[in-house]
Amino acid sequence: MEAVISAFQNGAHPYAQNFVPGLASLALTVIREPRFPKRREPRINFLADSLAGVSAVTPRRSRDICAQWRTKEKDAQQAHRILRYEFYVECSCGYKGHSVSHACPSCGAKIKFPVNLGGNFF
Repeated sequence: MEAVISAFQNGAHPYAQNFVPGLASLALTVIREPRFPKRREPRINFLADSLAGVSAVTPRRSRDICAQWRTKEKDAQQAHRILRYEFYVECSCGYKGHSVSHACPSCGAKIKFPVNLGGNFF
């Protein structure tokens, strides 16, 4: 326990008063969990997510809450995006109209990219 307290005091000097002594025992419990990661970066994330609940919830529930928030943020970033875009084509077969899957729907001739769109779109 003293090793955890001294680690907080030495490694997190300006924030040590937030962790010592209240979260020292919780941090030790999290470190002793069987599923505690072996590599450095996952260890940091695991410990941070586990301690985020600040003893209001269990470390496992705290990790679940963090995972839910990450999922919500990821979904929010992908909420509005272009799913499909098509071009108006004039094909050598005589078809004039919208392309289908970037090709002429009449003869199947594919649109070759990059297309000169007359602007700086890409």
